[in-house]
This record gives sequence, C-alpha cells and structure tokens, in this order.
Amino acid sequence: MRIATSLSVLVLGAGGIGHAVVTSLDTGIARVDPFRDMKNRPEAGHGTNILLVGTDGRDKITPEEKEKYRLGGAPCHCTDTIMLVHISEDRERASIVSLPRDSYAEIPEHTDENSGKHHNQHPVKINAAYAEGGPNLTVRTVEHMTGVKIDHYLEVDFTSFMKTVDAVGGVEVCTARPMKDSYTGLDMAVGTHRLDGGQALQYVRSRHIDGAADLGRMQRQQRFLAALINQATSSGVLLNPVRFREVATTMLSSVRADEGFGTEQMLALSKAMRGFTPASSEFTSVPIGQMSYPVKGIGSTVKWDPVKAGKLFRTLREDRPLAPRRAPAKVKKLLVAVAPQQIRVQVYNGTRTDGLGRKVDDALRATGFNTTRAPQTGDRRDVRRTLVTYDPRWDRSAKSLATALPGCELRAVKGQGGTLKVTAGTDFKGAVPVRAEDAYQGEFGAVTGDQVVCP
Repeated sequence: MRIATSLSVLVLGAGGIGHAVVTSLDTGIARVDPFRDMKNRPEAGHGTNILLVGTDGRDKITPEEKEKYRLGGAPCHCTDTIMLVHISEDRERASIVSLPRDSYAEIPEHTDENSGKHHNQHPVKINAAYAEGGPNLTVRTVEHMTGVKIDHYLEVDFTSFMKTVDAVGGVEVCTARPMKDSYTGLDMAVGTHRLDGGQALQYVRSRHIDGAADLGRMQRQQRFLAALINQATSSGVLLNPVRFREVATTMLSSVRADEGFGTEQMLALSKAMRGFTPASSEFTSVPIGQMSYPVKGIGSTVKWDPVKAGKLFRTLREDRPLAPRRAPAKVKKLLVAVAPQQIRVQVYNGTRTDGLGRKVDDALRATGFNTTRAPQTGDRRDVRRTLVTYDPRWDRSAKSLATALPGCELRAVKGQGGTLKVTAGTDFKGAVPVRAEDAYQGEFGAVTGDQVVCP
C-alpha cells in the first residue's frame, strides 16, 4: 500500500529533469541485493518488471503520529503489500498487479536470515517470505509463483509514503459511499476529499470497511496510486526542478532498491515515459480461486486460480495489455456505488408523449444500465416528476440510478424484487453519464487509471 511512492520514481522522472539532479538522488537510495545467488530463474520477457513492496516499518513514526493514525503495535517485519509492475517495452504502458498478502505460497529452499536455520521448501502466506529471507527470498518466491522474471526491486515504508503525499500537495480521492474503519481511524463521508500523508495512510491501510477485506483494500490502493499519478502529472511537479528535487528526495529517503536500478536506468525510463498519464496505467489483482484455503499451522490463506493466474502472468511476459481497449471518454461521469451494468431497469411511459419510454430506455442503456429494452405504458399518463420505485433491499442500486436521473423521486416498494422501475415524467431531460467506483472489467478485471480517479 505504501509502494505508490515507488512507482512515482518512474512517473516523476517524466519531466526529463537532467543527469545531475538524478545522479544526486541516486546517491540517497539505500541498496539491497535481492538477486544474490539466484539460479534457475524464469526467462526474460519483453519490457521491464519491477517488484514493489511496502514493509510494515514504523521506526521513524512519531508517537503522536502513531496515536493519531492508529499505528500502534509491533511491526511484523513482513511485506504488507506486494505489487508487480510491468513497464511495456515501448514505455507507453504500466501494468500493476496486486498480489494479496495472504496468498498461499510455496517458499523455495533457503536459510533463514534471522535464525540461520536451513529450511526446505514449505507453505506460507506470501508476505512471510520477507520475514524469513528478506528481499532475496521475496523475489525468489514471486518468480516461482508467477513465472515472471523480476528486473528491479523497490521497497518503501510508512514514513516515505506520508512525506511523499505531503510533498506533492496531497492527493484527491472520492467515494460514492461512506467509509469508516475503527481500526485505522478512517472516517470519510460521500464525496471528494484531498488527503494529506497521514490520512492517505489510513485510506490505503483500511481493510475493515466492508466484507471485501483485503481485496477491497487492494482496490483502494490501486485507486490511490492512480490518483497519485494524476496529481504528480498535473500539478507541475514534473516541470519544476525545485519541486521535483523536493518530492524525489523525500520519496527516496526511505526507499531501498537493487544496485541495478541507478542513474542510467532512471534517466532511460524518464526519457521514454514523457507524457505518461493515469490512462497509461492499468490495474488488476491476481485472480482468486479460493478465498479461504486452510493450511495446517498457517491458517486461512488465499489460493490463486491456477488457470486464470497463469494466463494473466503469461500476458505480462508477452508484453500485452490487461485492460480492454476502449475509446477515450468524451464526458466526465458521476461516481456511483453500484455499477450501472449490474442494475436491471424496467421503464414505463407515465405521460401522453409517444416514444418517451423508448427515449428513457435508450438513454439509460447508453450510460450502462441493464434495461429490458421493452418500455411499457404506465398505469398513469399524467406523471410530471420521473419516479423510481425499488425494493428496499436494492437501495444502493436505486441511489445509483437516481444519480443518472437528477430530480427524480425515489419510492421504496417492499417485495418489488431486483428490477428497478422507472416511470418517466414530463420533467425528463436526459440521463446523466455515471460510472462505478470500482470499474474493474475485462478478462482480468483490469481497469485503466483514468477510470478510477475522481470525475
């Protein structure tokens, strides 16, 4: 979750600031050797693969910050977040794949860094690889599970994340429903919010907002990463050497990277990725086959779908996009809690205007709603204000539909079922384009960054 700052190394370099500045930044990066003595590695594909990890480090967090942002307790010395970032060979696309921290993993044979004890291959949750063998074992485990050869390794912690968000002037996120998590202290009303570093940390750490738990948290992390890219590319940071140096220095102060990721590599990526925007990034998570896979001595783990996950990583190796191709959005869409594609709608004409029912049905279908395509004549023909009736069990869907029909009346009808009914009135002027907060789609459930930033 804190690794958003690491990807910014690639994005912030897009301004082509210059060799001298990047060289000075290079000297401030702590170095690790995650590829030491590695054998039988996957074959290299096309493009560049970077393993980004966020560690549960809180050594530099002040007591006041720990209390304010609910950061108490001992760190687990593990990777709290793991993302695999693929930069396409043409440097025009970044594909970000989240690996659930509780993923079932088979750790390769190794010697424990802390105890010195030798271990044969054994099952663990993937985030435990770091605790047993540091960056080296983490890279080996990810390569073993994905078949993707890792080219570079980047690691950040809480402090780097918070300071970087503050350095870019905060990051704007939006939500179509209230978000509250007593564990992290997150408390967000519906709407748009500009988060500072501490608030952003609460946002990306929260996993007790709803039943989605870690999977919901990964989606919020991805939305935040897209918003951070948007802020970095639109705020002038890339074109201002002073701002660039300030942000990059802050960001890199807590970063650890492999020796191979140095000045020349940063400059090459910087030059190639000029013009990088949120639309250039795409996000997804590893397809899950079993959410609660029990393992003796470990507990409940997340088991990947072997077929779908294999296809996903093969697509990365072959340097192909994950998100479906689509035409650029011509208009901004309002944010709703439920995807319009999931909402079934029956339209009725409540007026004496011939063809109004068809007009409303077509307008709602054009913005994504699953209409019946068979509008009917309503019981009343004198309706002035468009009416939406719904079963109380589908209240969130009703609110999403009402967003597309500004000024309409909402009326709950017990026992109506899952189909929402729209009775068009004389006030109908058209449907407002809407999109879901989580717009994940396509074969891999991928979404581009411009689809998840605030409208």
